[in-house]
Amino acid sequence: MRRRLLTVGLALLIAVPAVYLGSAAGANPKSVEFTDARLKVEINATDGDAGLQVFLDGEAWNTVELFDPQGTAMLDVDVTGRAEDYGLTELFSESSEPPFEEFPLEQFKELFPEGTYTFRGTTIDGVPMTGTATLTHDFPDGPEILTPAAASKVPADQVVVQWAPVTTPAGIDITGYQVLVVQEEPVLRVFSADLPATATKLSVPAEFVQPRTEYKVEVLAIEAGGNQTLTELTFRSR
Repeated sequence: MRRRLLTVGLALLIAVPAVYLGSAAGANPKSVEFTDARLKVEINATDGDAGLQVFLDGEAWNTVELFDPQGTAMLDVDVTGRAEDYGLTELFSESSEPPFEEFPLEQFKELFPEGTYTFRGTTIDGVPMTGTATLTHDFPDGPEILTPAAASKVPADQVVVQWAPVTTPAGIDITGYQVLVVQEEPVLRVFSADLPATATKLSVPAEFVQPRTEYKVEVLAIEAGGNQTLTELTFRSR
């Protein structure tokens, strides 16, 4: 299950950057844009919780701040020590996910309101970096997984994940689905597929499924703004 932290905050999982080859010759620009900046909400319809996810990419940087639509700082990352002049290029962060019984979805939406969020940073050469991301509260309902049935036993060479199309709430624009089949023991192995909005079924390659093993299935419905809602269950192969 998803991890739970004591408070709703951003737990930084900083990606190791690719080797930095240095800046191009010539004068530094006044500012540069992040190549990618995204905010989205992931809801677990099975567990009943929500988390905010942040993704950022750009040339090597050593400071990044994130501001909410009201201009209030909500994230501050400073690269120090031996990595300070080397810089980072990517940032992935996900908030804690307390259950709705402890932190209702309405409170979550108040904490992370809709609107335009602003990223500001500094490259390792001291050039300002900027970027924006739009967060919405358009949340799809969780997909109904039709097969396999929860806690069922399925032949290892006949695992088919099937789900009903997500059409609710009214007006939701589903742009795709993601399916994950996860073996957690004895070693972690993950089969993942990104599928179009028309998909409702996926056959899992027999080469991935081991006999007499427990697996977790997750089906995520993804809407136009990037928000996603997942449903999960477990089954056992035979």
